[in-house]
Amino acid sequence: MAIRRAGQPPPDLPSRGALPSDGDRSVPPPTRFPAPTRFLAPTYGLRPNLVYWEVTRACRLACRHCRAEAIPERPPGELDTEAGLALLAAIARFGRPLPRLVLTGGDPLERPDLFDLIAAARRLGLPVSLTPSVTPNLRPEILPRLREAGVDSVALSLDGSTPERHDGIRGIPGTFAATLEAARWVRAAGLALQINTLVARETVDDLPAIARLVAELGIMRWSLFFLIPVGRGRLLGELPPGRAERVIRWLLDLAEEAPFAVKTTEAMHVRRVVIERLRRAGWDDAAIADSHWARGFGINDGRGIVFVSAEGRIYPSGFLPLAVGDVRRDDLVTVYREAELLRALRDPGALRGKCGVCEFGAVCGGSRARAFAATGDPLASDPLCPYRPAAWSGPIGTPGAPRGSRRREPVPAGPWSGPIGAR
Repeated sequence: MAIRRAGQPPPDLPSRGALPSDGDRSVPPPTRFPAPTRFLAPTYGLRPNLVYWEVTRACRLACRHCRAEAIPERPPGELDTEAGLALLAAIARFGRPLPRLVLTGGDPLERPDLFDLIAAARRLGLPVSLTPSVTPNLRPEILPRLREAGVDSVALSLDGSTPERHDGIRGIPGTFAATLEAARWVRAAGLALQINTLVARETVDDLPAIARLVAELGIMRWSLFFLIPVGRGRLLGELPPGRAERVIRWLLDLAEEAPFAVKTTEAMHVRRVVIERLRRAGWDDAAIADSHWARGFGINDGRGIVFVSAEGRIYPSGFLPLAVGDVRRDDLVTVYREAELLRALRDPGALRGKCGVCEFGAVCGGSRARAFAATGDPLASDPLCPYRPAAWSGPIGTPGAPRGSRRREPVPAGPWSGPIGAR
């Protein structure tokens, strides 16, 4: 969710102190309110806010956390131009307000028909964002062409504040300097720039330095992705729940003064922390629900988000590898609205464990992708959240799966065959 709207930016980042170290185990206790409200949030049952299309798995980088497990050359079986145009028409059938299309990969610039696809999407009225890889494909003359074709925002990844840190994650020497240069090209072309940063054990201590660096780039938004152990990301380290909570609170402090908006991905419980803070500041629940803070409430894997793979398979998100259809044979709108798994993911009452009884379930719901990666059950509790709901008497950190069933082995992509909605 977006933590803060970008407004009139102050010139400097906040001076509220450094990000708490891993040795600092303190987590402020949640404030208990009488009769806590179950906030209502959109179910996004008719249409998603965002459609992610992985236009190719091909990429010349070798990132350590790559969800797509990208490869150097385009493999056979990816959607061709005709199938891609059919997919764009299907997205437009969701109706207004039309979803935003995010063209991702791999590296979208590996597709020779990329500009044709962008132009077709814009003719259909779809707003388009692009997440290119920083490779020799991304040249300064490409950015004005992207803007002319109809792209309005670009996201680049920056996972370290130095060449050693960033290039160590990205797998290719020189990527750090190339990313900073590409960021300047994006801004010079008049495109909005988002910087994506991984939050994991390997990067967390560097976040304050990265924040200072991105503040100099004129970015629109800093988006922080809390690691889900899928793809190559299984080899990296997740934060423990208490550390993740402290990072979230630090980000909220940062967002109050930073010259850019701050957003988290796969850390849905930031919404609970926001609500707690606003309640302490005297806001009532109605005021919170009407504020800009509530704009991302409820969005989750399969709820306001849908992902289409390079081969056309439909998933709740890129981090939840349970296929629910295939655009070559299935209508995307019908799948999104009617697939059993997606309907369950959009139903807070279907969740298990402490997420299932949490008073913030409708606005947060926990990361469904992380629950699946941890337990094999997409409806289990999110093990990253340290919050104890008033109605929960079990141990904190239990995702809601049977004792001993927490799974850490690789999870294959495939259709969901487990029970839906069982409590």
